[in-house]
Amino acid sequence: MKDVTPNIPEVVEEVRALFEGYEQALIDKNVDVLDATFWNSPHTIRLANYEHGYGFDRIHAHRVVRPPGPGTKEKRYRLDVVTLGRDIATVTVVYKVRDRDMVGRQSQTWVRFSDIGWKVIMAHVSMIDKDPTL
Repeated sequence: MKDVTPNIPEVVEEVRALFEGYEQALIDKNVDVLDATFWNSPHTIRLANYEHGYGFDRIHAHRVVRPPGPGTKEKRYRLDVVTLGRDIATVTVVYKVRDRDMVGRQSQTWVRFSDIGWKVIMAHVSMIDKDPTL
């Protein structure tokens, strides 16, 4: 059976660093980094507030027209990185939505591929209009 030990510290830190690089690329509108973070596959999915990105090409098309800037995240309430073994991870963020009385939620599923490294295969972003139960 494949090792699925939860939260091996160096794997958690590796994924956390990749996630933080992705977050900075959102602010900078660095499409190359954003694209490199996601699996280049028609099976990749990113569901967001104003986007249903089914497949890498649709996700990329949205990124090209998205304006740069700090985006919707004003303040993080929490960031959780959970890893299983050395090749599977999830990242979940709960945050205060900028200039709105709303809470945002973001989640990503990461897989380490043997030939291309860590890639996001599924992502979700949504907002709610009440305080989170954390």
